[in-house]
Formats: sequence, C-alpha cells, structure tokens
Amino acid sequence: CRALCNRLEVALEVRRPVPRARGNVQAWAREERYRAAGELARAGDGDVATGHTATDQVETILYRLASSPSRRALLGMRPREGSVIRPLLGFTREDTAAYCRARGLAWREDESNTSAAYARNRIRGGLVPALLEVHPGAQRNVLALVEILRDEADVLNALVDEVLGARGSSVSLSRLRQLPPAVRRLVVQRLADDAAAGFAPGAARRADELAQLSDRGTSSLDIGSGLRAVAQYGELRIERLEGASGPPPVPVPLPIPGCVSFGSCEVRCELVEPVAQDGVLDRAALGAELVVRAWRRGDRMAPLGLGGTKSLQDLFTARRVPRLERATVPVVEARGEIAWVAGVATSERFRVTNETLEAVRLVARDVNTARP
Repeated sequence: CRALCNRLEVALEVRRPVPRARGNVQAWAREERYRAAGELARAGDGDVATGHTATDQVETILYRLASSPSRRALLGMRPREGSVIRPLLGFTREDTAAYCRARGLAWREDESNTSAAYARNRIRGGLVPALLEVHPGAQRNVLALVEILRDEADVLNALVDEVLGARGSSVSLSRLRQLPPAVRRLVVQRLADDAAAGFAPGAARRADELAQLSDRGTSSLDIGSGLRAVAQYGELRIERLEGASGPPPVPVPLPIPGCVSFGSCEVRCELVEPVAQDGVLDRAALGAELVVRAWRRGDRMAPLGLGGTKSLQDLFTARRVPRLERATVPVVEARGEIAWVAGVATSERFRVTNETLEAVRLVARDVNTARP
C-alpha cells in the first residue's frame, strides 16, 4: 500500500484499532473500515470507494437469503449509498484478478478469507461452487434477480407512500384491513422502521395481528424491538416504548488503549496521530485510565469551540438526543472531568494542541447495528 500510494502520490493513513475480545472479526474489521473511510471522506468532502465486486454481491445475497426473511435483504449492495460508492460491482472477482495479472499488478488476500469459521467463507468456498455446478449462469441469475427486485421495490415504496399519504406516521385500521396482505406488511414495516429510526426486524410479521386491533377507544401491543403499536380511535401508529432504553449501564474503566462494552455500545480508545477532530484527545492530559459512565443530572463540561461550560442536558437538547436514549449515551471521564460525550461533544480541556505529542481517538458503536 505504501509503495502504491507513493507512486500515485496519494496520502496514506494507517490506523490500528483495538479488536474486540469476542465476536466476528470480519464483521468488526468491516465496521472499522467503513468508519475510518467515512471520517476521511467527511474531512475531505469526498466519497468512499470500496472494492466490492459482483462476486461479493452474490455472496451477500446468498448469506442474507439464508439469514433474513426479508425482501429488503435481497436488494443487495447498491452502487451508491450516501458517500459510499462501489465502482466494481459490474465486474466479477475473476475479472478484477485478470485485470491485475494482465498489468503485472500485485494484490493482497485477507488471510481470514480461507477460514471456514466464517459463514461468508463457507458460502464462497462451498455454496457458490455448488450452484455453479447446478447451472453455469447461477451468479448472473442472482445478480439479475437483484435488479428486478430493486425495480419492484421502487414501485412498492411508492405504493406505501400513497397508503400513508400526507400523515406518514399512521394509517387507518379500516384501510389497513382492506389492503392485500403483502401491502399490509409493507405499511406496518414502514411505520415500525420510522419509529425505530432504522430497520425493525419482525415487524411485518405482526401486520395481520395489528389490523385486528379495536377501532374503539385505545389499545396497544408490544411488537418487539422496543416498539409498541397503538390503535386509537381507528388509527394505528407505532412508537418507541417508554423506557425502552432500559436502566443506565454501570460505569466501566477504559484502558488506554482499550475496548469495553457499555450497555449496547462498544467504546474504544485507540492511539492515533495528533489531529484536531471530534473524539481525538491529548493523551498526556487524560491520565492513566478513563471511565465510561452514563450522564448524571447536573453534569457539565467545557465543549470544544462553545466557550465556557454547558450542562449535558442543554447539549443533549441542542443535539436533539431523545430523552429515552440519553441514559445510554457513553460519557467518558478523565481525572474526574467529562472529556467526551459520544456523538455530542469533546471537551476543550482535553483537546489536541500544537504541543500535543500523543493522542487518542474515542469511538462508540452500537453493537446492535451492522453494515453489510
């Protein structure tokens, strides 16, 4: 990589994050790559280009087909998702390897790709070859199916928009009952996803049950994923359960460098080059060890760039952090002071300066979310 970047006169940044003690290493590494690339793209106002090929797309679809009973799961990776672009999705892994061989270009194989411990590797080494024996065009057919499903998804999304209308956040129970079962499931899934601010697994399976809630008065039903369906005077809406975030996690010490679990979050501290960025702090100013805890009423900090101190309650309000989620936001304390609040603020008192010799980066990730 260094030789290639030197030849192309492209800047190279190398990061060494601390791996999780347990879990899928490939999934962890994938999340780390996306996170690091996203930070660099935002800093340079650019896009993130990945090396995913058509072969990766097929493996992703087959994995999702086996693990997720959802039409959405079969839509695969898109050529563009936000700032992420995938310019090689039109070429197979064999195409890219042939291109490199023809031009004398070296490439690297991740050694974990040969391990049968990972489901994707078993698909790559066992299922895909078996499908190609059944039909030599198996991979092309899977990719063609993805394109068909995407076109149909656009039509179905427009249909759901029409059913929900301008309200968007609720649907009349009488209308829900009249819908074909497939459309009913899509409408319920949309309402649940909007309430969860992300994918709410299993919501669509409750569609028929929700359609039978009473038109009179008010009734409700817990549908999982921290969500509740509420039928009130003939209208159905889906909302987050009050207190769904649960009690605040207990404080945990965070080594430098190190990685700990805090509620549903994974909080990491990694050594990096001194750079003025959110979550990057002066190593010497922090002391020997950090503590990750929940916020407490009366907490105050000196946010970077705001001047003076602010209460965390005011910062949460300014950042529009929902009240029910505030108790689960990681607050990192150093030397008895708040140094960083995940997604909210970095302390002026621990910021990187021109005199900083060593720095650390603090990162929090919700382990209940994952990216393909």
